Amino acid sequence: MSVLSIAKRRMHSGLQSVRHFSAPSWTFTVDAPASDLSVGLAFKRALDVVVSTALLLALSPVLAAIALGIRLTSDGPIFFRQQRYGLNSEPFTILKFRTMFVSDMDTSGVKQTRAGDPRVTPLGRFLRRTNLDELPQLINVLRGDMSLVGPRPHVPGMLAGGMLYEQLVPAYFDRHRMRPGMTGLAQINELRGSTTDAKFARARVAYDLAYVEHWSLLLDLRILWTTFRTEVLRGTGD
Repeated sequence: MSVLSIAKRRMHSGLQSVRHFSAPSWTFTVDAPASDLSVGLAFKRALDVVVSTALLLALSPVLAAIALGIRLTSDGPIFFRQQRYGLNSEPFTILKFRTMFVSDMDTSGVKQTRAGDPRVTPLGRFLRRTNLDELPQLINVLRGDMSLVGPRPHVPGMLAGGMLYEQLVPAYFDRHRMRPGMTGLAQINELRGSTTDAKFARARVAYDLAYVEHWSLLLDLRILWTTFRTEVLRGTGD
């Protein structure tokens, strides 16, 4: 059974455990031998370091141009910094290109961005639409705060369906057993953006938990390729 099928079953079964489903032979489940899991995660980390370094070097002119554009078009810092949940729920500081006016920035992350949000600068709208505002997270990946692929990092105290995420989904913190990612299984299945809808918010975590419990390098590569096609080539950001 594919990880996608597992995620869908989990989503429609109240987020109950999916460990009783048979995973593909190429996955490393949470019950896999520690040695096998360690080797797999070492390869994952090596991929993160190599790819993030290569992209930072290759995209340096683009990064510099965006930084200059932000500096010239609005007052304030180039980067937006915010505390997010990392591996094992440890907090870390995520980096993004600033897309909002300084006076309207919400570092707590409680007030989510909405369509046509007046807090977003004109350049910021372009950066969000093309996902270019996410590029500084390659620095987080290189540092080891994040991975290229994993559950997207949330702010502590994030609301979903009008309540704390961990109250809506009891298994919420299990998604932190892997490093958070720049992209993930939920994102390539169009589960991103606002979490005001409780059903939508539960679905995102269902996909995150399916990824964590049935992770593989092949799955990571598939997610990266799908992200490149949909997010980079088509620019489907928000």
